[in-house]
Amino acid sequence: MLGWREWIALPDLGVDTIKVKIDTGAKTSAIHAFDVRPFERDGEEWVSFCLHPVQRHRLPSVECEARVLEKRHVRSSNGKQEERYVIKTKARIGKKSFAIELTLTNRDEMGFRMLLGREAINRRFLVDPGHSYLLGKGPSS
Repeated sequence: MLGWREWIALPDLGVDTIKVKIDTGAKTSAIHAFDVRPFERDGEEWVSFCLHPVQRHRLPSVECEARVLEKRHVRSSNGKQEERYVIKTKARIGKKSFAIELTLTNRDEMGFRMLLGREAINRRFLVDPGHSYLLGKGPSS
């Protein structure tokens, strides 16, 4: 069982903890990314990017690299279509670890640096929208 907001780790990206909003209205999960730069490695498309895992703070800044799964047109919360890079990475929430797809987008003006969408929670968790942090408090909650 998840609350409407929880703490999650993204170990492959070097993120020990990030506050995430559980968004059953979003199909795919999204994370705030900036300075996004595509490049090629061993004939495959990769992307490097930076993220700020702490809400309303510019530090720390984490530099990440991941293989691009695809580019996808996504309708953002303001209704506009935008093309986003999609990566696959490991997520750890509570005692569960699993792979999720993440779209990279600028969420600087949003309340949460990351959204966890339906594909990530489907068949893994139920959501109790009346509670928060059912799997434990984070370092700065």
